[in-house]
Amino acid sequence: MQTDLPIRHNFSLRQFNTFGIDAAAHAFLDVTDSDMLQQVRADQALAALPRLILGGGSNIVLTRDFPGLVLHVATRGIAIVGQDAQRTLVRAAAGESWHGLVQWTLAQGLGGMENLSLIPGSVGASPIQNIGAYGVEVGDLIDTVRYHDMDTGEIVTLDRDGCEFGYRDSVFKHRLRDRAVILDVTFALPVHWRANLGYAELQQELEKVAARDTTGDSSTGAATDAATAATTGAAATTPATVSAAAISAAVIAIRTRKLPDPARVGNAGSFFKNPLVSAAKRNALLATLPGLVSHVQPDGAYKLAAGWLIDQCGWKGRSLGAAGVYEKQALVLVNRGNATGAEIMALAAAIRADVNARFGVLLEPEPVCI
Repeated sequence: MQTDLPIRHNFSLRQFNTFGIDAAAHAFLDVTDSDMLQQVRADQALAALPRLILGGGSNIVLTRDFPGLVLHVATRGIAIVGQDAQRTLVRAAAGESWHGLVQWTLAQGLGGMENLSLIPGSVGASPIQNIGAYGVEVGDLIDTVRYHDMDTGEIVTLDRDGCEFGYRDSVFKHRLRDRAVILDVTFALPVHWRANLGYAELQQELEKVAARDTTGDSSTGAATDAATAATTGAAATTPATVSAAAISAAVIAIRTRKLPDPARVGNAGSFFKNPLVSAAKRNALLATLPGLVSHVQPDGAYKLAAGWLIDQCGWKGRSLGAAGVYEKQALVLVNRGNATGAEIMALAAAIRADVNARFGVLLEPEPVCI
């Protein structure tokens, strides 16, 4: 390959995927601007290689060495680019940390992203997966996505509808997969922000913190009656009174308590999507499973808690080889040492088979398997 680009060969991807799987790329390039992508297209040898577009590596399982070119998106920059009476437009480069962006918006006094705090990965990966948590999906906040089309060389801007967002899904996982290198994402955040406290777990965490703050330190004589503190805590955490920063802190506390830190334990967060089933299917399951965790959707379907189904099959805390199920959250698969991607996927297949055999529900993995 004759190129001035800083290509690295036989490059380990262990530090570039949150599972910490040791696979190598035949060729690897940190992409810091779109001009580099044009140079890749102009180089006949590079252009002929298979492509893998990589962000934070938090939604990928590497089952083998990659025999082509890995384009690691490493662009930087966040700025407010517009504002009117209804919304503030924030543009972030694809290589920025997602959680870093959330914290940046909060520092600017902007609400809207707080429910998505501490989700691992990059800004550019967020529309691909349509990341979501605690009642918010990023697709609801996105104004436009700008990408470099590696097939045509064009820089294309898609609006929200053009992204074809679905549950943990978008156009970037289908016809634009391995073709669109996302350059930046523009978000439309509400000027008149209102808290989204639709999830009971989040509401309870906020009330607990507010009650603790109200109670104070009994050793200094500042304690109040516990019942009064609890009532005050609930009153302080209504959508009209709670702050975006408080919600972010609560989400961070919950996620830290329930989910392993990828820097310490290799994982990709939630490994399976929460399955959608018909009302009839949900009611049939509920008849024999009174503890079934489900949430009704706007179209009348039900979303089942995949983690609960996996837990009922006895998988929490179990392992196959060096791949395991996290002991605090059955929805999370972990690398207990030097697990291979094949071991991770074998564990996932065994879990899927058990859940399907017992409940007649087929779980769908969230990460992309390479």
